Amino acid sequence: MDWLGNVVFKDREIENERLELTDKNANYILGPNLTVKNCTLVLKVASRRLSIDRARFVDCAFEVKQELKNYQDWIGAALKGCRFKGRFSGCDFGHWPEYSSLPWCQLGSIEDCDFTEARLDGCRIMGSDPATLRFPKWPCFTLLDPIGRARELNSVQWPGQVGPIVIETLGKQPPGTVALTEDATAIAKRFDTTPEELRAVIEKFDCILY
Repeated sequence: MDWLGNVVFKDREIENERLELTDKNANYILGPNLTVKNCTLVLKVASRRLSIDRARFVDCAFEVKQELKNYQDWIGAALKGCRFKGRFSGCDFGHWPEYSSLPWCQLGSIEDCDFTEARLDGCRIMGSDPATLRFPKWPCFTLLDPIGRARELNSVQWPGQVGPIVIETLGKQPPGTVALTEDATAIAKRFDTTPEELRAVIEKFDCILY
């Protein structure tokens, strides 16, 4: 750690290690030119304390001990064969070069990754093939091709305020959005319904995984 409180991993390859990114007073910077293979990364810091810049992760496990909120830096990572545990809300993964012209978000990708032990709330997969990914099960649910299927999803009555607030706005998602994962428990609490009422509608669609 330098005098600014930065812990920097760059210009190197790390393999078969356990990296604990848990100092709440540190700023962790992963990249550029970083390759991490077969490692476990334990994250317990706020989003503003974590930066990913053109880093490559292969067959790694991410264990998130503190909910990671509104974190877009995953699009600065190439993720292959990785596993995710913990709570993520408002996070984006994959390839989204339109997000910024800065180099860090031009090379992002995600494939063969497993979110089944994670809890995702309002998280998007961008510009990648969702068929290679494993998504969390109920009470999480994943809308595939949310923009392309927006009209179909709007064709039924959703409970509470889910229709006008969540479903009717699908067409406003960024063009590269290929999947959107929500947490039924969180949505029910925010939009005046129950997970059971949500599931009754979700079960009608083959474009929703749960």
